[in-house]
Amino acid sequence: MMNMDLSAVIEEMETGDQDSALTALQSYNKQMNQCFTFNRDEQKDREHLGELVLGFLDRELQPSCLLACLETVRILSRDKNCLDPFTNQFAMSTLARYAKSSPPSENPDQEMIVEALKSICNILLHNETGQVSLLCFSSQVRFFDLRLTFLLTALRVDVRAQLAQELHGVSLLGNHLEATLGLCCSGTLETARAGFEGIPTEELPPLSRQQTELAMEILKILFNITFDINRRKVDEEEAAVYRHLGAILRHCLMSHADGEERTEEFHSHTVNLLGNLPLPCLDVLLMPKVQQGSIEYMGVNMDAVNTLLKFMEKRLDRGHKLKETLLPSLNLLTESARIHRETRKFLRSKVLPPLRDVKNRPEVGNTLRNKIVRLMTLIDTDVKDCAAEFLFVLCKESVSRFIKYTGYGNAAGLLAARGLLRGGKDPGIYSEDEDSETEEYREAKAQINPITGVVEEEQPNPMEGMTEEQKEYEAMKLVHMFDKLSRNHLIQPMQLGMDGTMTEMTTEDLHKLTNKPLLQSEDPPNLDSEDEN
Repeated sequence: MMNMDLSAVIEEMETGDQDSALTALQSYNKQMNQCFTFNRDEQKDREHLGELVLGFLDRELQPSCLLACLETVRILSRDKNCLDPFTNQFAMSTLARYAKSSPPSENPDQEMIVEALKSICNILLHNETGQVSLLCFSSQVRFFDLRLTFLLTALRVDVRAQLAQELHGVSLLGNHLEATLGLCCSGTLETARAGFEGIPTEELPPLSRQQTELAMEILKILFNITFDINRRKVDEEEAAVYRHLGAILRHCLMSHADGEERTEEFHSHTVNLLGNLPLPCLDVLLMPKVQQGSIEYMGVNMDAVNTLLKFMEKRLDRGHKLKETLLPSLNLLTESARIHRETRKFLRSKVLPPLRDVKNRPEVGNTLRNKIVRLMTLIDTDVKDCAAEFLFVLCKESVSRFIKYTGYGNAAGLLAARGLLRGGKDPGIYSEDEDSETEEYREAKAQINPITGVVEEEQPNPMEGMTEEQKEYEAMKLVHMFDKLSRNHLIQPMQLGMDGTMTEMTTEDLHKLTNKPLLQSEDPPNLDSEDEN
């Protein structure tokens, strides 16, 4: 790409054409990328270019042109004598708008955010007027600090570790989150918004947009620096910090932002971070006293757990990108149920109430049980395994109970992975409780097909009326078909080993099924013409 002088770049920009502007700016940016000292004679031209670029940034631009404009602002803002175009409220709010967009870290817009933030840092560094202009957006000053911290912790593992360990980032950011939300936390880890003590969280006025945006940035940084915490044991001092954070997150989960979409985004970041906390610290979700209007179960406040369940079901009903949107909440509910008896029994009452429907398959219907069992039929192994694990934990890891609610066919994947297809095995450390059977289930129990989990009409015996020789012939025919499909690599027959795991069946294994050896050359008569297509 050929270099262009400044006047030529300005001439192309003045046409207003995006393609012409893109070519000119890319050339200028490449030429000036490593330039930190500037010709004073061209100061007026650089200021004019800055004004033109800001005008472009106020338009709907193609991503490549937008990025080129932001790169040019970053270069021009290095010159402390050329900042007049960038220090007014319009310019600062324009740059702030691009710096505040919130895509996930893999989104290509991340590069644009970085360019806008670099420009803002240059302006703040060199110019007091720019600092005053930005202070008009007082919360945005903190926002930029937080966004830079988020980017650093997302991109640099060393920074992440330093913030978490050396700088006590969890405690520091937890206090920052508490202050942002205006909370006062009692010694019992119950939170309340200052000035609204005694009022249930769900009845509080919505958080302001500024509060929510700042809080979400803090939640994202905390997620980065706590990513592997739940994989290790924490000492008593660390546990106290995480319990304090958990109490704040419970408040976040029960709070509302300005609008349904923003509330869901806020709750999503909260759930993601809750999933990082050490499991023993999740007991703070159950700590608030039961008040009038609270959901009570076994004497425990289940408001937070119920909110998590509703959040999970909403993501499940949406059915979009289940792996990214559903798994954090489903995993969190699973682990909470595994470690807290009251949580498990409450969730079981909601998800697996006493079974009455014995005529429809477990995956058919609109109950929460039906929806989660349907997940167990998906191709995505992460989603199906997580759904199965959730229901298995609600069944106290009892194989018979799990099969009762899901059907053997749906349950087989998890049971095979755990070597439990033959049943048995201790169901783990769960308390005793009743598994009461409904009258409907008790009456139909003998007729329920364990594979599908429902009562099915009795099917006629396909071998009825056959002689023993005919039955043996059909069996041999079936074995031969399986053998041929296996040798042609169209299917791979499997069998259940004594240890409960699945292994491949050989030709000899297939022949043993008939209790009669079959030579490689033996074929039942006239079979090839019947099964080839």
